[in-house]
Amino acid sequence: MPATRIKTITARQVYDSRANPTVEVEVLLEGGARGRATVPSGASTGRFEAVELRDGDPRRLGGKSVLDAVRNVTDVLAPALVGLDARDQAELDRRMIALDGTPDKRRLGANAILGVSVANAWAAAGALGVPLYRYLGGPEAAALPVPMVQIIGGGLHANGAIDIQDYLVIPVGARSFTEAIEMAVNVYHGTRQVIADRGQPVAIADEGGFWPFFRTNVEGIETLLAGIEQAGYRPGEDVALALDVAASGFYQDGAYTFALEQKRMDRAAMADLLAGWAERYPIVSIEDGMAEDDWEGWAMLSARLGSKLQLIGDDLFVTSTPRIREGIAKGIANAVLIKLNQVGTLTETLEAVAVTRAAGYRPVISARSGETEDTTIVHLAIATRAGQLKVGSVARGERTVKWNEGIRIEEVLGSAGYPGRALFPRQAAGVR
Repeated sequence: MPATRIKTITARQVYDSRANPTVEVEVLLEGGARGRATVPSGASTGRFEAVELRDGDPRRLGGKSVLDAVRNVTDVLAPALVGLDARDQAELDRRMIALDGTPDKRRLGANAILGVSVANAWAAAGALGVPLYRYLGGPEAAALPVPMVQIIGGGLHANGAIDIQDYLVIPVGARSFTEAIEMAVNVYHGTRQVIADRGQPVAIADEGGFWPFFRTNVEGIETLLAGIEQAGYRPGEDVALALDVAASGFYQDGAYTFALEQKRMDRAAMADLLAGWAERYPIVSIEDGMAEDDWEGWAMLSARLGSKLQLIGDDLFVTSTPRIREGIAKGIANAVLIKLNQVGTLTETLEAVAVTRAAGYRPVISARSGETEDTTIVHLAIATRAGQLKVGSVARGERTVKWNEGIRIEEVLGSAGYPGRALFPRQAAGVR
């Protein structure tokens, strides 16, 4: 179909939510449809992620400019892709992977390749007159995901103020996506009030959650529980807890070290700590409870908690199909965090979701800490029927643009298929 052939591909350097440069790509089709994608960037990145290309020139934006990646889009990728039918996403992505020729996309940059990949999908959806979630997922893409919302941010998202990276809520009692966001907003304000009442400053971390000043890591859990109650909800009944431990950030020489408490633990002690928290508090999900290289620790944690709650691998799996398959074969974790820019193309991301689901593991679609106004991941979560979406907090425009997109889409789809409590049916531990 001539109308869906790629006419031009352009790129530019723009900026993300941390005021760092990033790549934006536009794909224009012969029929006039246009797609745009703006690539996010992570702070807490797994060692096995696809490589984000930056210029390294200290005279330009502290070496973080992405002009080489932009040129790779316009000078290398565009000439090879113009004329291709935008509907053939797999072929487009295959050509870009071949042009790069490296296993981690370091030559052209995963940020350059991903920008083209996603912008192309938006253009194809526009040419067919359907929303992106329908284009990617077909008629079965009919339900919004359950939101996983950061309320308190730590780790690399808050300059190491505390060791645990994210203290999150999952509104398990909500009957719709829209209601779940309202509940999360109420908890956000309730937690702000709790922090303010204690005379502590209310600063904001990278993903919109509160930047804490705690004496211990468990104080974050206690503060969040108080915030839930301040908002008028029952912890574990209406709103459950989730943690992103990001353990790779404090793992070294075979030990896990909480700098905040000057506490050093081997993998068995780390598993004991997380199991104890899960017993005492209404925690239904733990992400990256062990480090990306600590397969033995992951096996230990999975044996302890894998049948009781959701264990998500992020740095462990990095949306890489081979690493996901390795984890599945070893019985490690039971859920996979899915991030487009960890692998670098839409096709590879969809394959990672398919492998995850086929094994009975849960895919959790996620944003990055350096985000943009791009809403692709909302559509991806619906298209893949992932069931969960992790965006960050309910503050800051790069976060709210995604939650608000979900609210608008739910007006079209309705809430009948919303997974809600069915996703976390058991009563959470530690209910007050």
